[in-house]
Amino acid sequence: MTADRNDEDGRGGGGLTTGEVARRLGVAPTTVRTWDRRYGLGPDAHTGGTHRRWTPADVARLERMCALTATGVPPAEAARMVKSPEPPGPDGPAPVAAPPIIAPPVLPAASRRSRAHAGLGLGDVRQECKGIARAALRLDAAALEDLLATAIEAHGLITAWTEVLMPTLQAVGRKWENSGERYVEVEHFLSWHVSGALRRCAPPVAADRPGATTMLACVPGENHTLPLEVLAAALAERQLPVRMFGAALPVDSLVAAVRRTGPAVVGLWAQSRTTASRPLAEHVAAMEWGVRGARRKAVVLTLGPGWAGHAVPGLPRPRGLAEAVAAVESLVPG
Repeated sequence: MTADRNDEDGRGGGGLTTGEVARRLGVAPTTVRTWDRRYGLGPDAHTGGTHRRWTPADVARLERMCALTATGVPPAEAARMVKSPEPPGPDGPAPVAAPPIIAPPVLPAASRRSRAHAGLGLGDVRQECKGIARAALRLDAAALEDLLATAIEAHGLITAWTEVLMPTLQAVGRKWENSGERYVEVEHFLSWHVSGALRRCAPPVAADRPGATTMLACVPGENHTLPLEVLAAALAERQLPVRMFGAALPVDSLVAAVRRTGPAVVGLWAQSRTTASRPLAEHVAAMEWGVRGARRKAVVLTLGPGWAGHAVPGLPRPRGLAEAVAAVESLVPG
């Protein structure tokens, strides 16, 4: 058993398989093979058997390739830089140091300002965040879909969102805000693939149960649907009936949908304080329906950071995905 583990992590002479290297780097296996075939960045030597094995030195070369291409260096030029030996110093050849996986080497302040696109600063996060960020920066759809599915399967939806997907999305958003409109395409690309991963990983929507439906909608003027999509998927996992209405639902349509579905819970998402509307939340919370003598109301959850400055007395405001799921579970009859 010990020898097998050593082979898997590159110790004991076994090295890593191409698939293992791809997962570690956050790229598709076809990308690793292409870099090997096209640019000669394959393993230095065979280690026996019919499959090629990658040593730590081989992987370090590919990590540098990832770092360079993530900053916008064309692959052919990045490969040339990776393969070029370091110029010898006065005491002999300079030692080769593995570069950071996401961010490029630290540059002087003036150089950093001139390279606003030089990678994402993710800080102390799960390793999966770095792989997902690399794939998003390269606009590598195949690798990104594989990494997202793996993260959700490995950690479960709530943990994957809270500790992997959301930190990565926030890093991309910060990069966009600080880079003069750069990286908009990366943010859209990553968001679209996260949305697709949620739909693929979530089970079918549960059948309606009278008085047990949760209705989710963005308030008028609000187009950030992804957090609501995560909540909808988490509720579907728990076999709770949910109806998702998405972005910027007009007031009249929101009211009509509440009357038609008779939900137990209405979740109203506001990303920005400019879209959060206390009067709207109070109006929905006051709506009644059903036969005379047995009128019902929905519990309104004010979801999202926009409600921070517009707290509505008496209405729950869950602070995160786990808290929102728990609130719905406590309000929906079993």
